[in-house]
Amino acid sequence: MTTNTESQGNSLDILKWVIIFVVLAVAIVGNHMLAEQASAVVRAVGVLVLFAIAGFVALQTAKGKQALAFAKESHIEVRKVVWPTRQEALNTTFIVLIATGILGLILWGLDTVLLKIVNLITGV
Repeated sequence: MTTNTESQGNSLDILKWVIIFVVLAVAIVGNHMLAEQASAVVRAVGVLVLFAIAGFVALQTAKGKQALAFAKESHIEVRKVVWPTRQEALNTTFIVLIATGILGLILWGLDTVLLKIVNLITGV
């Protein structure tokens, strides 16, 4: 009996995805076809409404429910992050800038030395 329920859920999900793609296609084609008849604001609102409907239907599918649960769990995890203070962020930024500058100077010097060696060997 479990497989029967799973196949019904799967076929309903397929139907929902078909509805989603049809609604999105209507939004895109309708926006294109009404480019000259309707104002940009009306078309934008229409597209946003149709995208919202498609999003709502997508959240009713199994993949949509998984995505929503993932988003909620991610939000919970982000709240657990210990963010650096402004001073820590500035100190780290300055360290990165100084290290980048020093490495840039080292690479510039190495490039100059290698260029002189190549010029010496090739006689240019």
